[in-house]
Amino acid sequence: MKAILKFVVALSSAAIALPSAAALNVFACEPEWGALAQELGGDKVSVYLATTALQDPHRIEARPSLIARIRSADLLICSGSELEIGWIPLLLTQSGNSKIQLGSPGYFEASQYVVKLEIPKVIDRSLGDIHPGGNPHVHTDPRNIAKIAPVLMERMAQIDPANADSYRSRGKSFLERWQTAIARWERQAAPLKGVPVVVYHKDFSYFINWTGMHEAASLEPKPGIPPTPSHLAELIDQMKRAPAKVIIYSPYNSPQAAEFLSSRANIPAVMVPFTVGGTDKAKDLFGVFDDTITRLLGAVK
Repeated sequence: MKAILKFVVALSSAAIALPSAAALNVFACEPEWGALAQELGGDKVSVYLATTALQDPHRIEARPSLIARIRSADLLICSGSELEIGWIPLLLTQSGNSKIQLGSPGYFEASQYVVKLEIPKVIDRSLGDIHPGGNPHVHTDPRNIAKIAPVLMERMAQIDPANADSYRSRGKSFLERWQTAIARWERQAAPLKGVPVVVYHKDFSYFINWTGMHEAASLEPKPGIPPTPSHLAELIDQMKRAPAKVIIYSPYNSPQAAEFLSSRANIPAVMVPFTVGGTDKAKDLFGVFDDTITRLLGAVK
């Protein structure tokens, strides 16, 4: 009996000594927002990524595994502006989780806190996969992340007030490091100003706007429409008249169209990370911009 009692006491002590579970369960629609939540939350958050850098966030299936994960979320972070319109509404409906529904503190759309580009004047599906609220890929401009981070920090503090001081402290540290990095990136990216670029999809518009590059053409004939032989033929002719310096595409894009145009027009094609995990060096938000700028500078020399 004494032996059993000692075992119970020892087990209880061991349980007390175990590290506590994270206070905030975060469901991040895209890797960039999961990475930002981790920067702000540290060990106070448990982050689940619904997608990877190798997946097109426009086209995700609302799988049962995602429904299971979102049911336990305290905070949902998405790009918004209808980027996830094909799958997040179904997940929210199936989740039965009142904490993360639209209008609740646990529902966070990052794109709502920055000025969006490419807001269409006409909504017409014949124009392709356009977003009525503007381009949702706001994270490709680091200045937007600097605007979103403090809002997200305060939202996390609101949902989990017991750890508010920790979120604010980490947020302050992150923003200081981020602003220093932005200044460095702007110096490094100065040679990219005015460089004409061919994109695959309109997912680098904010980066192009920030660096002063010029979007000369898109491999997609219309947003969301895969490259066609006739459109690629038109691009080859266009590049003869007004050549671009580089073709860029994301890890989730098929490289075939970029490589085809590259070989025909003699223009380098470069895959850039787009988000966290997109390349080996893009291990966090800082790495995304470090590697993107390095790859582009190497291509346009």
